[in-house]
Amino acid sequence: MRDGPLLIVDCDPGHDDALALGLAHVHGNVLGITSVSGNAPLEDTTRNALGMATLLGSSAEVYRGEARPLKGEPRHAGGVHGRGGLGRVVLPEHNRVASKLHAVDYLIETTREHSNVWLVPIGPLTNIARAIERDPTLARRVAGISLMGGSTDSGNVTAVAEFNIWADPEAAKIVMASGAHIRMCGLNLTRQWQSDDTIAARLKESGSVKAQVGAAILDDIHDRMDSLGRGRRSALHDPCAVLAVTHPELLHFERRHVTVETEGVYTRGMTVVDERATPGIPEANVEVGYQIDSTSAMKLLLSAFERP
Repeated sequence: MRDGPLLIVDCDPGHDDALALGLAHVHGNVLGITSVSGNAPLEDTTRNALGMATLLGSSAEVYRGEARPLKGEPRHAGGVHGRGGLGRVVLPEHNRVASKLHAVDYLIETTREHSNVWLVPIGPLTNIARAIERDPTLARRVAGISLMGGSTDSGNVTAVAEFNIWADPEAAKIVMASGAHIRMCGLNLTRQWQSDDTIAARLKESGSVKAQVGAAILDDIHDRMDSLGRGRRSALHDPCAVLAVTHPELLHFERRHVTVETEGVYTRGMTVVDERATPGIPEANVEVGYQIDSTSAMKLLLSAFERP
């Protein structure tokens, strides 16, 4: 068994999901990968997860999860990630298929077998919420849930909502209220760690296939950000949630009470982070990320893709 914390990565690849998977496989012990609808439809995110597992030489199986949120219609991020989730990026050909076991069943069964597993959801929280609904003791069984989602300040799909939470706010509300040990890497944190063309160029200098794919992922997302008027750079959102488990010393967290707005006309999907320092406020239930050592984080990401 590989050294490092036991991880189940729940994802919707997605450019930054793909990079997070690369980081997780080097610095953690990935037991399994669960796919969910999010950046792209479920069939696309599952295919991308299988392709990344092949690229990374992973023995972890991929488990297909939920195709729609708990309430309403699926929402995707094709404007950022392309219709298939990874734009023009080409992953290695393979003959791997997803497990017949559903992701929710896998989450429940595996967390019963291993008491020290970290769940790392870096897409909408639908699979995690479904598992908690079916087995509420899962929340207390796991070592923790390190998620990418939410924000203490502004959103990215609305003025106040971040995509992963906005895509299934009912699921996010269940997870936040579950009693699990939660670390939240929101936009206020993840926007501090940015890639640019110099990082892609560094990866292109490496001879490994993994590095070349990593460079292609960055080139594609930089092109897409540039076309949206944001310049040739992109925040490395999802890898933050991996590092919050594998290298927590690189991040600064503070305990806060967090819930999710599900009813507001203008605020649906908002993570309501209570930062008041006054008596009588609700008890803190989430470790909220506020700072990351982006220089050290980038070194870890580069080394993960540069190594054979």
